[in-house]
Amino acid sequence: MQLYNKLSAEERRVLIREAGKKRLTISFYQYHNIGNPQLLRDHLFLHWHPMDVLGRIYVALEGINAQLSIPADRFEEFKTFLDGIDFLENVRLNIAREHDNESFLKLKVKVRDKIVADGLEDATFDVTNKGIHVDAIAFNQLIEDPNTVLVDMRNHYESEIGHFKNAWTPDVDTFRESLDYIEEKLQNQKEGKKLVMYCTGGIRCEKASAYYKHKGFENVYQLEGGIIEYHRQVTELGLENKFKGKNFVFDHRFSEKIGEEVIAHCHQCGASCDAHTNCANDACHLLFIQCDSCKTAFENCCSQECNDVIQLPFEVQKSLRAGNYNSNNIFKKGRSEKLVFKKHQKINE
Repeated sequence: MQLYNKLSAEERRVLIREAGKKRLTISFYQYHNIGNPQLLRDHLFLHWHPMDVLGRIYVALEGINAQLSIPADRFEEFKTFLDGIDFLENVRLNIAREHDNESFLKLKVKVRDKIVADGLEDATFDVTNKGIHVDAIAFNQLIEDPNTVLVDMRNHYESEIGHFKNAWTPDVDTFRESLDYIEEKLQNQKEGKKLVMYCTGGIRCEKASAYYKHKGFENVYQLEGGIIEYHRQVTELGLENKFKGKNFVFDHRFSEKIGEEVIAHCHQCGASCDAHTNCANDACHLLFIQCDSCKTAFENCCSQECNDVIQLPFEVQKSLRAGNYNSNNIFKKGRSEKLVFKKHQKINE
């Protein structure tokens, strides 16, 4: 009985290309009291592995958060399986607007303490007491209301490449950091004002909406289905698209184009650019924005220092990174001192 992935990313990539099948990139979440997360985790893996489902799925006592890809011709089978689980019946599936057969290369189903890390230890906080969900039509109306405070609940490197008109984009690294920071900044707007939030697919906003209601905000709203569902609705209904730029996504694609504008800049030279990449030096692997010219000049590295490293023999590179703890650079995403333009930009803000 196989309960864990056994193939490497490259082995899986070969199989995907040989199969030649169109794959769909999908995300969904559901807050629900799960009595035995490990049992559900194993149940999902046992059924999804034969379906050729790939992705990153977190299961916790508070629910499930899934980002995955599946062969298009097995979608109905996948949907039927979900509908057979009581709390996932008719769950909203956010289907990506732009697909990539290699968006995910492994099936990872993990048990976590929470499906969205929030750092909260308040036993009186009820995550199911959420705010009002609004569709694209109502959202477009709300964000034009002068009585609305529109907040982007994503991290700085996400909102940097794309965000809604009139949105406040807090300069934060994590969701857990944003919760108290946003409450502090909006202390005087708990009454009367409409607090409207959005995120990628809705999962962070749903928890945040419940949290801010818990903290005394009177009028709390969230964009149903997040940016992904908003884009689907404005496209199908012919609505005005009020999103500028790209939507950052947590898979190998990095982003989906939502608006026509390019609102970000290369972190190395400052040229207009909104393409994320990871530094080619495996000891760094920093996520940053890089234009084509800098990609060529630095060979997909974040700095000359890292470019020098990748010229070394593989065994030498391996020995250099042995024992080095570099997760701070990876975690801080786009904040490294090596990023010349980004550093200069911060100094002058």
